[in-house]
Amino acid sequence: MPQRKDHLDTLAVSLLVVCCAFWGFQQILIKFAGREIPPLWQASLRMWGATALLWLWCRGRGVPLFQRDGSLPGGLLVGLLFAAEFVFIYLGLQHTSASRLTVFLYTSPFWVALLLPRFVSAERLRPIQWAGLCLAFAAVAVAFSEAFLHGSTPGQWKGDAMGLAAGLFWGLTTVAIRTTRIATVAAEKSLFYQLGVTAAVTPLLSLALGERWALDYSALAWGSVFLQTAVGAFASYLAWMWMLRHYPATRMATFTFLTPLFALVFGVLLLGEPLTLQLLLALAGVAAGIVLVSRR
Repeated sequence: MPQRKDHLDTLAVSLLVVCCAFWGFQQILIKFAGREIPPLWQASLRMWGATALLWLWCRGRGVPLFQRDGSLPGGLLVGLLFAAEFVFIYLGLQHTSASRLTVFLYTSPFWVALLLPRFVSAERLRPIQWAGLCLAFAAVAVAFSEAFLHGSTPGQWKGDAMGLAAGLFWGLTTVAIRTTRIATVAAEKSLFYQLGVTAAVTPLLSLALGERWALDYSALAWGSVFLQTAVGAFASYLAWMWMLRHYPATRMATFTFLTPLFALVFGVLLLGEPLTLQLLLALAGVAAGIVLVSRR
């Protein structure tokens, strides 16, 4: 087992900021490519490509992926939870803005903090950190209420709800990684379970929804899928899996509340998404939650 640290050092903070910036931009990429590519077909292309890249990476580094180590049950569970998260992300972006969905997606630390200490005593939070989580979650509730106000986009609440569901499944994925045999395998194998299962599930759901499969998309759409695949689903998630094995999951998960800030900026600048008072209040609450929960 690798040596675990009880706080986030400079390396962890730097990696988290870079990952959060791209994950905020990632929702913009999905939204942009979604103008041409059906949502779950887009997810399938992404996961197929990322699974292939990860397999090649493991072959080159000599990381065994198919060795019997008792991790299969936990790996399938983690993979299904990961797949559910991305199904809700891709479908949710059909109904709400990228910046809004990202805010709801990053409620995942609430679920991690609620469930993980029941299995891992070292992950327990102090009262001030719980206050930070509650503040951030209350702020997200303010943003969700906006979907029911007059003048909101029709069906926006559906996308917001899917964002919340995606956040729940992301939190459950983190908990499952830490509490099953997946915690003892290489980061590459853990990610392979997640990408591989999702690559198997999303095309089946795409066919069930009657999505049209094609490959005749613009260069910009393919560029979006490439970035989602190579940087998003491969490089950044591999870094995340590695950090989960070396740093406290609750600290990491809450720190990633920075991503909605990046998503808001990118959404407003690149997609012209509306900047509302409720969303600003939600982001302010999230930022305050980061400060409280990150205190050592």
